[in-house]
Amino acid sequence: MKITIEERTLHFKQPAGTSRGIYTERKIWLVTITDGSQVGVGECAPLPKLSCDDIPQYAEVLARFCKEVEATGEIPYEALRDYPSMLFGLETAMLNLRNGNRLFDTPFSRGEAGIPINGLVWMGSFDEMSRRIEEKLQQGFRCVKLKIGAIDFDDELELIKQIRSRYSFHEVELRVDANGAFPFEEALYKLELLSQYALHSIEQPIHAKQWSFMSELCRESPLPIALDEELIGVNDPDLKRQMLNIIRPRYIILKPSLHGGMMGCREWIDIARDMRIGTWITSALESNIGLNAVAQFASSVYDNPIKMPQGLGTGQLFTDNIPMPLEIRGDKLWISKHS
Repeated sequence: MKITIEERTLHFKQPAGTSRGIYTERKIWLVTITDGSQVGVGECAPLPKLSCDDIPQYAEVLARFCKEVEATGEIPYEALRDYPSMLFGLETAMLNLRNGNRLFDTPFSRGEAGIPINGLVWMGSFDEMSRRIEEKLQQGFRCVKLKIGAIDFDDELELIKQIRSRYSFHEVELRVDANGAFPFEEALYKLELLSQYALHSIEQPIHAKQWSFMSELCRESPLPIALDEELIGVNDPDLKRQMLNIIRPRYIILKPSLHGGMMGCREWIDIARDMRIGTWITSALESNIGLNAVAQFASSVYDNPIKMPQGLGTGQLFTDNIPMPLEIRGDKLWISKHS
């Protein structure tokens, strides 16, 4: 078994704004495994200043783990718990090597069913966000996710009010993602204001690692709260259960490259189901290599057909993306039946 590593930089079609800053480019590492006859490719893509494995010596550590896989033919899952983006890339490459393009045998992977997805509206000025919302609705999306926390909160409320004046919650599901932008002292008041517009949920209203504050918000909020950044770095199964038991959110949102690879996400899903906490899966600004793996993974862990919209619409962000047989038709992601 032989593994090669290729570093690439992808460029966004337009700057991607979050409460943590603006992305204009994206660095990824592609790992290619061959056994002499078959080839498998996976993507390792840590998010700067967010991933628990965003470390200066990333390339060297990845190379060390690849050498171990070369020598043993197996992925060292336990050793990779704290390196989720590396684990996800190696899991993807190994599945691709063993199973070909159909990583999992599901209706989605066979090109027989699409996965419903949300339309993502990035942070921007009032006019920019208003235009992007309109574009998503015109494209046929019936679930729209808004990144909030970058412009004036009253302006964000006005945007949401405009949507609700035209579309009821029966017609368009609205999700918002604060990326931890609210101070705890203001959070409950802002959640109360947001709740009047019949939103599905809000992701990560306050900064992560404030379990007692987040627990209080989840108890008091009139709006369902979903955890995202809160899960980063919580890689031990016992600690996962402890955190969810303390905070008790309505939902958790899982990104394999951030939250423990496919192995770690399966653990999160099993624990959440035990506690009757809902889950959905999203991509994390990967190229189409990673997006394809995330989508096929989602199709393998949820009942088919998948009904809850997943966050898998980031494949059209880059000018120099890697071609894959993925396409968005209406509000669903499909894989080509002939791939």
